[in-house]
Amino acid sequence: MKESAYKSYEDLPLFLNAELVAQVLGISQAGAYDLLHSEGFPVLKIGTRMVVPKEKFRQWVERNTRPES
Repeated sequence: MKESAYKSYEDLPLFLNAELVAQVLGISQAGAYDLLHSEGFPVLKIGTRMVVPKEKFRQWVERNTRPES
């Protein structure tokens, strides 16, 4: 996967779409869509569009990051 152009959370827009989630996490767009449809992922639905609020995304990453051994 290509390295993300974003170096910090502050650089991200207020809302992330599937393409941005994929870029930030270094996963495929298909993987990002799976994540957006998974239970517990902080998605905001606006009509048929799905976006992730930046702050909720950051919190989700922190909650789902394993502590270093």
